[in-house]
Amino acid sequence: MKQELINLVEKSLRSLGVAQPQIKLDYPENMDHGDLTTNVALVYSKQLGTSPKVLAEKIVADMKNVRPDFIVDVQVAGVGFINFKLKDQIFFDEILNIAKTDHVIGGVGADHKENAGEVLIEYTDPNTFKAFHIGHIMSNTIGESVSRLIEFSGKKIIRICYPSDIGLHIAKSIWAMQQHLEEIPSEAAPIEERTQFLGKMYVEGTKAYDADPTVKNEIDELNQVIYDKSDQSVNDLYDKGRGWSLDHFQLLYGILGTKFDTQIFESEVAAIGLEVVRAHMKGRGATEVFEESDGAVVFKGEEYGLHTRVFINSRGLPTYETKDVGLNVTKFRKYPNVERSIVVTANEQNEYFKVIRKVLSLIDEKNGGKTFHIGHGMLRFSQGKMSSRTGNVITADSLIGEMKKMVIERIAERNFTADESDEIATDIAVGAIKYTILRQAIGGNVIFDSAASISFEGDSGPYLQYSAVRANSIIEKAGGSKSASLAIQKPDHVGVLEKLLVRFPDIAERANIEYAPQIVSNYLVQLAGSFNSFYAAETILDKKDPMSDYRVELTKAFLKTMTRGLWILGIKVPRKM
Repeated sequence: MKQELINLVEKSLRSLGVAQPQIKLDYPENMDHGDLTTNVALVYSKQLGTSPKVLAEKIVADMKNVRPDFIVDVQVAGVGFINFKLKDQIFFDEILNIAKTDHVIGGVGADHKENAGEVLIEYTDPNTFKAFHIGHIMSNTIGESVSRLIEFSGKKIIRICYPSDIGLHIAKSIWAMQQHLEEIPSEAAPIEERTQFLGKMYVEGTKAYDADPTVKNEIDELNQVIYDKSDQSVNDLYDKGRGWSLDHFQLLYGILGTKFDTQIFESEVAAIGLEVVRAHMKGRGATEVFEESDGAVVFKGEEYGLHTRVFINSRGLPTYETKDVGLNVTKFRKYPNVERSIVVTANEQNEYFKVIRKVLSLIDEKNGGKTFHIGHGMLRFSQGKMSSRTGNVITADSLIGEMKKMVIERIAERNFTADESDEIATDIAVGAIKYTILRQAIGGNVIFDSAASISFEGDSGPYLQYSAVRANSIIEKAGGSKSASLAIQKPDHVGVLEKLLVRFPDIAERANIEYAPQIVSNYLVQLAGSFNSFYAAETILDKKDPMSDYRVELTKAFLKTMTRGLWILGIKVPRKM
């Protein structure tokens, strides 16, 4: 339908002298103005030497005799917008189609897009031996939602995590562990207790490293020992801490709803990165990207409007930069046919990734050109930016735990069993955190208000979840599915809810193109508000009312759309609330 309308507008513009018009249909902010709108008259009026309004009137007049039967009216509005009003039957048919179609939640159907392509997306990237903190929740939430947006469009997504399991931070932690061997928790201790101990060791080791030159030298030497795997007692501590961290990460991924297809570790890519960097040094025969400087190997980024970065330090060890080179080489060796490789990190690394992307493009123009970076803001509280260096870190466990406590208090009088209460509280707590992160543009900082985030009303994740649970309860009371046929009696005219529901595919498509989950978040709040107004104004279940069947189908369409929208955000619909 939309394509037919686009074709007609395009044909009209061509007849008026526009060689290759690009037509875009949008939704008017005010539904009273129509169901679809286009600004093509504003775009092409200057080219044709006329005013937007005059051009719009010519297009409307040209379409008068060839107007499709699904268009009720076409009007010129404002300075030259063209508004289209659709037949109500278009909306009724689509609502019944949504209600009866058992879509797979995970997308519009990659199964019917065989050549849709593969996309790599790397996110979360926690550090072993350090706390999984709220910054990792930010990256995980945004990376998972962007993954689902792309997946929803029909692409195959390959989720990658790049945990840090080698480097100076581990040497600091193991040095501190050596000072507290008798205090190391047993394997029987809860995983949270074991990883909290690792976090404390990192903080202690960092403080000692910064304060005492002798300790600094010891930790630097220990870092080399870890890298060489030359001391069994150190290897044992390393294996223990690494294993604890990875087990804890998996536990948190389960809570957050992420399942990675591949984990590529820093320790796996360091040697590969070293080989590639050395092969591209000046005088080595390959493309000359790096050069020696004061005993180190660097990339002189100033030649490209960037900044210089060290890739191999004076001790001959690879830096994060070289490991990133090794990581990307490994990605494309493992998945040679991907069309894009996206990396999600904090926006503090925006400039860093400009350098990395340039280096990758110089080494391999094809794969470097496929690599993109999404930088997100920080999750902030009243005390300001978190810091794992000083120990003032807010862990994922502590944030989710505190949110769960607040939710459990909120639902205490709802007669849930202990197991039900725990499951529901987890779903609501995680939904509240994720929605708070995803309701605004990715690049900005997020101010987290715990009390507001768990509200069952207004602009919050639990409000969306509660709306879906309410709809599901109505459908269960309706006693199963009825045939959503055209024989169902329909109202005299469509309402706001129907018009919003049919927009969802376009909303998801735009959010995917722009890597903007907030577009879905904002839409879902508007959709939930419309449904709850409908719920308050109408008696949905009434056996004596012939309109009841349609209202049930409309409720089904809402539930399916809301569930799919929440899936894109990585938010579960609880069984009860």
